[in-house]
Amino acid sequence: MNKILVVDDEDRIRDVITTYAEFEGYEVDTAKNGLEAIEMAKENDYSCIIMDIMMPHLDGYSAHKEISKIKDIPVIMLSSRSEEYDKLFGFEIGIDDYVVKPFSPKELMARVNVVVKRNSAEKKPNKTYQIEGLKVDFDGREIIVDGKKASPTPKEFDLLVFFIENEGKALSRDELLKEVWGYDFFGDDRTVDTHIKMLRNTIGPYRNYIITVRGVGYKFETERN
Repeated sequence: MNKILVVDDEDRIRDVITTYAEFEGYEVDTAKNGLEAIEMAKENDYSCIIMDIMMPHLDGYSAHKEISKIKDIPVIMLSSRSEEYDKLFGFEIGIDDYVVKPFSPKELMARVNVVVKRNSAEKKPNKTYQIEGLKVDFDGREIIVDGKKASPTPKEFDLLVFFIENEGKALSRDELLKEVWGYDFFGDDRTVDTHIKMLRNTIGPYRNYIITVRGVGYKFETERN
């Protein structure tokens, strides 16, 4: 049974999410603030953390930063703020998803299911991929650039894997959102553009493998004329 951690200072929010998560078959732990979340993450293995941003003692972003130092656990952030800046900031620091309050518990659980499935033990058939000095370890979720380990966010890594699996194919922004984010993402196309920019910076000298296709989106192409 997959176990998730629900972190929110509101009892009602924790109770609602717990009810729906248990109905979906998850085992659920709860915490009231970021400090409690860090301690629980140290002691338990979670398939996903659902965490509010604005909490007493320690906010969600700070808690995520500390947790990511000790364990690689996908995080879905909850927030009453819907500004694009807040969402993009969250993605840039490595969260997997961002849900705005008030939210539909059913939609939240659909997103949880996607995140858990994507980060489950089911690995890609190809364990590694290498072209020149760019190496991708699918099982270890690592990117090696000229012998040095890079530090991609979860979405950067997922984007690169999807590009590799579809090498040479022009991919629209909508297709990238659907396939990499795992559902019909209700956001701005700039979400994709921001992550592409981040990924290009991560792979450094091999950034030219990710080609902008005007009027369409992007494609991953390694063959050079």
